[in-house]
Amino acid sequence: MRKLLFDPLLVILLAGCSQVPVQRVAPPNPYPDIAFETSLGTFVVQLDRKRAPLTVSNFLHYVNTGFYNGTIFQRVVPGFVIQGGGFTTAYVEKKTAAPIPNESGNGLSNLRGTIAMAREDAPHSATAQFYINLVDNRKLDPRLDRWGYAVFGRVIQGMDVVDSIAATATGKAGPFDKEAPLAPVVILKVLVLKQSLD
Repeated sequence: MRKLLFDPLLVILLAGCSQVPVQRVAPPNPYPDIAFETSLGTFVVQLDRKRAPLTVSNFLHYVNTGFYNGTIFQRVVPGFVIQGGGFTTAYVEKKTAAPIPNESGNGLSNLRGTIAMAREDAPHSATAQFYINLVDNRKLDPRLDRWGYAVFGRVIQGMDVVDSIAATATGKAGPFDKEAPLAPVVILKVLVLKQSLD
């Protein structure tokens, strides 16, 4: 019969481990609230991590690194959208991380007050820029024959501020021939509200 040998040090370590309390990690908040402090006032957006997990994770990365602070709404189209999050007040386009997969088939529609990812013609080209729908823009939703634009949250407070941004005079500014606010609308700060922290 073979004798079992015990290492005294191993026994002591195992005994110590059994005394360490197990700490449960809370799952991330599925609906974090994000405040946009702009030169025309503050509005709050509630993100939907359940329907658009990749998009929300990407957006929160930019928020948490301060990427959006000091950027502008460079495109304002009354009766359609306001778009921002990519250019500085000097109209310099900011360097972004790699594009993300398009989550436009998540069941969220481009309705008034929703926030969605701006992109180029290529379906999986969204990086940091976003837009807020001023009206119901279901034509931006996906169809069987094409990709749509991924909605990932909605304005829950301050839609009047969004509407005031939409009412600013536009024209040629910086590299934009039209649709740019003549007086820059600055995103001063974007932050996760405390009650929404993971």
